[in-house]
Amino acid sequence: MRTETVTSAQNPKVKELLALQEKSRLRREQGLFVVEGKRELLHCLGAGFKARTLFWCPEIAGELPAGLTAPLLIEVPAALYGRIAYRGGTEGVLAEVETRERRLEDLRLPDNPLIMVLESVEKPGNLGAVLRSADAAGADAVLLCDPLTDLYNPNLIRASIGAVFTVPVAAVPSEEAIAFLKARGIRILTAQLQDSSLYYDSDMRGPTALVMGTESTGLSEVWRRAADAHIRIPMRGRLDSLNVSVSAAILLYEAIRQRLA
Repeated sequence: MRTETVTSAQNPKVKELLALQEKSRLRREQGLFVVEGKRELLHCLGAGFKARTLFWCPEIAGELPAGLTAPLLIEVPAALYGRIAYRGGTEGVLAEVETRERRLEDLRLPDNPLIMVLESVEKPGNLGAVLRSADAAGADAVLLCDPLTDLYNPNLIRASIGAVFTVPVAAVPSEEAIAFLKARGIRILTAQLQDSSLYYDSDMRGPTALVMGTESTGLSEVWRRAADAHIRIPMRGRLDSLNVSVSAAILLYEAIRQRLA
């Protein structure tokens, strides 16, 4: 591992790092994204991603954590790390990592899969939180259909605390996702208020895909037509919807409850 020391925010490598954090277009063009923190990086590299450049601040991180490797190691002082870190408390280490296409054909599903499907959810924080719930519940995959945010958005990675790497994820058009699920006999349950049954009255013990849309507009008609059943979470207050990440956690754990019963 080649080592350099950088002390200026005007260094070209630092400018590239900051641009990758801010611009999804540049992430796509360069095939790179940024990951911060020991835990997130270890999950990332453990999932088979490859770091190209590792930025390390000895004043904050101390010894370089075992398992974190890259062709180039750039040592930076604390003052500069504070300027390049996307968030605080990231333990003095971050990296530029090579992107990898996340495709349906790469998924390896068990005989009785539990899949979370999200259509056109645009807030990175919500997506990251759903991925955390999917990891906690042991979901077999998350399908991001017609996504409105970059899968490698720093806020998404942060909100997921690395679950974007621990959970099998594929970004795919809705029509392809529906064909994939139907071909494998996976029951499609769409979360919606209209023409729906209470979620705990729906059978989730077999191969199941739980499908959720945006909080503002819900699911598109293509998913409503493709559904095997429509489900809803009862609302006892004056509002008619929950945050999508909260709803996803409720439905995932109901599926787990039924499967363990």
